[in-house]
Amino acid sequence: MNRARQVIMFLLAVGVGGWLAWRAWGPHPEDQTVLSGYIEGENLYLSAAISGFVAQVDVARGDRVAAGQKLFAMDDASLRAQRDQAVATLAQAQAQIGTAEAKLAQSRANAEAAAAQATNAAEDLKRYRSALRVNAETVSRQQVDTAVATAANATGQAAAAQSDVLAQEKQIAAAKAQAQAQQAALADVSARLAQLEPCAPSAARVQDVFYQKGEWVAENQPVVSLIPDNKVKVRFFVPEAEVARYQPGETVHFDCDGCAKGQTARINYVSAQPEYTPPIIYSRSTRDKLVYLVEALPTDARNLMVGLPVDVKPPR
Repeated sequence: MNRARQVIMFLLAVGVGGWLAWRAWGPHPEDQTVLSGYIEGENLYLSAAISGFVAQVDVARGDRVAAGQKLFAMDDASLRAQRDQAVATLAQAQAQIGTAEAKLAQSRANAEAAAAQATNAAEDLKRYRSALRVNAETVSRQQVDTAVATAANATGQAAAAQSDVLAQEKQIAAAKAQAQAQQAALADVSARLAQLEPCAPSAARVQDVFYQKGEWVAENQPVVSLIPDNKVKVRFFVPEAEVARYQPGETVHFDCDGCAKGQTARINYVSAQPEYTPPIIYSRSTRDKLVYLVEALPTDARNLMVGLPVDVKPPR
């Protein structure tokens, strides 16, 4: 019985000693190659296209917005009045074009008729003169003179009718040019109206709202700032001896407080210039001073907050 107890005690002692030795000299999580870093985001500022009052703000700081979601709206009374005026002026120019085209059609018909009369008068004059040369008794001199006057008058009327046609064509060209100018003005006003209700270009988080409903905003002054998901990145520093392992396109794993497990990011930038370790960034396993900045784009950046510290594991 004592023998069995001694064996059990011996095994327990060996097990405890082995556990203590493993704890003392075995691998520790803090000995793993893990680099410290943080989350950074690039702000996108949405501004007002014109000076005016803020009519509506549809988001608040910290909100998640989807691509195409409206962010705010400016007072558009002035631009709407300009658009209505441009529409009315364009309609007037188009009406002038229609009137001028109708007149042109009539002028062309008159010119064709006058040209035909001039041709007939010239033929009559030609016959009278031919008859006069053949037999002076068949045609009187008065008839020839009348034919000459008629032909000259018909030629003048044809020339006047053709001039009227050219004048109508110029008037139509001017009216069309005016209509094009009004169309451009209308398009410009419409585009500026659309800019008074900016929408999120992509999925993003609202970083800040600078103005509220009823406040006056100067032209091109930001009203809302966003941090788009595709502008969120993991920044960390790699010691000089290990930087060759970090190449654009490689995947790294990282952890952060409150984040889901198994976060990954794809490296998109490795600085070519070494620098000294920033005072707030330290590696767990090294204190090398010469490091390289590396940036990686998270696979899912929706719940990553700017400034959040992260622990980055090297590429596998």
